[in-house]
Amino acid sequence: MKKILFKGCGTAIATPFDENGVNFSEFKKLLEFQISEGVDAVIVCGTTGESSTMSLEEKKETIKFAVDTVNKRIPVIAGTGGNNTKSVIELSKYAESVGVDGLLIVTPYYNKTTQKGLVEHYKTIASSTKLPIILYNVPSRTGLNITPETCLELSKIENIVAVKEASGNLSQVAKIASLCRDNLHIYSGNDDQVLPVLSLGGLGVISVVSNIAPKKFSSMLHSFFDGDVSKATKIQLDSINLIDALFAEVNPIPVKAALNIMGYNFGIPRLPLVELSNDAKIKLEKAMKEYGII
Repeated sequence: MKKILFKGCGTAIATPFDENGVNFSEFKKLLEFQISEGVDAVIVCGTTGESSTMSLEEKKETIKFAVDTVNKRIPVIAGTGGNNTKSVIELSKYAESVGVDGLLIVTPYYNKTTQKGLVEHYKTIASSTKLPIILYNVPSRTGLNITPETCLELSKIENIVAVKEASGNLSQVAKIASLCRDNLHIYSGNDDQVLPVLSLGGLGVISVVSNIAPKKFSSMLHSFFDGDVSKATKIQLDSINLIDALFAEVNPIPVKAALNIMGYNFGIPRLPLVELSNDAKIKLEKAMKEYGII
């Protein structure tokens, strides 16, 4: 069996920005909130963290700050992916040097590649680090899907340990689970599909919702693992309206608005993302009240 980086709820944590760059005092508050509420890991500089509009120096500072702040209380996983293999290796080596526990590496975007190219991309990165790697499959953003057969090929690499599956295709998740078994763990990349992925043998979720509801979302995962499937199912179904509101506009536009509603100072997303529309904000506030967040 491959190394398990975490089992349960990992938060794809948002990044607060101000006029000077990353607002580290607010970032620390959210990191501490996540730990106190019982999440099992934090993932920094991912999609929700707006890594695509962060400079290399900002990414490095944010990764190191998270490692130092969390101080081994839970795993810290760094998003180091990109569409330039050489640059991915550079950031991955840096993340390893400052003590992260694992890497989340998205498929190349824009230039994309073939499935053979994907294998070579990940194989080259994996050979440059000893850290465990989670593949990140999100074709709606990258225009590129990791097929189950390619997952099988990549699962033969020792330090490629898991996949974050955000294709939304449960048939594909089932095929990956069938082909790879314990050689590639599966994390749901969609908050509305956590229970179906767990039922196929998944180990957890890399979640947007847990930014604002970490205790309840973690409870869903651990209820399932403890055998209380009915409780886990209730939480999943009760969360659907909130999830819909958090994805009414492009992530992380709504979740940053939600954090601001909760009293954090997370600012607004960086362009080309914009502030949440008023109609979507009304829907979000209503869903947050119904869920008991505010």
